[in-house]
Amino acid sequence: MRLILASGSASRRAMLDAAGVPFEALSPAVDEEAAKASLRAAGCLTRDVADALAELKAVKVSSRDPGALVLGSDSIVELQDGRLLDKPVNREQAAEHLRLLSGRRHYLYSAAVIAEGGQPVWRFVDRATMHVRPLSDSFIDTYLDREWEEVQWCVGVYRVEGPGVQLFSRIEGSQFTVMGLPLLPVLDYLRTRGILAS
Repeated sequence: MRLILASGSASRRAMLDAAGVPFEALSPAVDEEAAKASLRAAGCLTRDVADALAELKAVKVSSRDPGALVLGSDSIVELQDGRLLDKPVNREQAAEHLRLLSGRRHYLYSAAVIAEGGQPVWRFVDRATMHVRPLSDSFIDTYLDREWEEVQWCVGVYRVEGPGVQLFSRIEGSQFTVMGLPLLPVLDYLRTRGILAS
């Protein structure tokens, strides 16, 4: 059986590659922001928003290729007051996001859904607690000078597998979850389906 990653995320592709998982990647071509706005308006919990977006991606690609297992994933950042942080639209907004996160705790939810034949067959949502150290304006400017091309598509404006790790004083939870995919549970499921050796 083939595995398709319904994502354009370089981080998710790199995790599966490093784990030795055979897969192909296809963009799900979904309007994430419209779907997220609809889910938020319906009062969904943050974990459920991440789960629904991951399912939307997996099911869309699975409907086009029903003979494969399709892995969809999504990550959502929730501030302490319950607000959700979207991907920045430009560098100025990225700097605002980093100032907002500075010296505070936030939560990162990463969801994975696997679909087959256009229907979800497996799902998992994990949460990491992220403690951002106090960030000076000069640090934020230097960080974005160096990282903007890499983090402009990242919710939270960081990659912990790179210089973004310098933003944090402490992280509680799986690094894989922080990187955008609850990898270990995904690998467990792929073993049950025979894509990986058990």
